[in-house]
Amino acid sequence: MPALQDFEARRITGQDQRLAEYLGSVVLVVNTASKCGFTPQFEGLEKLYADLAADGLVVLGFPCDQFANQELEDDAATAEFCQLNYGVTFPMFARVDVNGPDAHPLFAWLRSEKGGVLGDAIKWNFTKFLLDRDGRVVRRYAPTVPPSAIEADIRALL
Repeated sequence: MPALQDFEARRITGQDQRLAEYLGSVVLVVNTASKCGFTPQFEGLEKLYADLAADGLVVLGFPCDQFANQELEDDAATAEFCQLNYGVTFPMFARVDVNGPDAHPLFAWLRSEKGGVLGDAIKWNFTKFLLDRDGRVVRRYAPTVPPSAIEADIRALL
């Protein structure tokens, strides 16, 4: 049965990274966008990361442009936007598709593990998946759920 450590992804800075590096951490995977009504959630995600990283939390951001073209044109622009506007220090990855035939294998797996309102499809930006220290999906959160509302679930896994 697959788990987080079975995947790899390209960092926003261009290097390929095996996600096995995060085994042993509680992981929150989020599909993000820079021009979305939920974009201010970057602030809450960064707060969770800053407050809980020392206890074993890592937030992984995956920009996606599949929902109303709400992502910037290139990864460098996205990285600059996230850092300048929200002080993002958690790992950000290169733009991915989260639905459809070109979906990144990580998101195809996440969707198959925890379906949502629309079957397994991701409905919008800032859908969040919480994984335990063994790399297994514990819970999926809708885009409308603010990062602060997930803190208790994260702390329970830490």
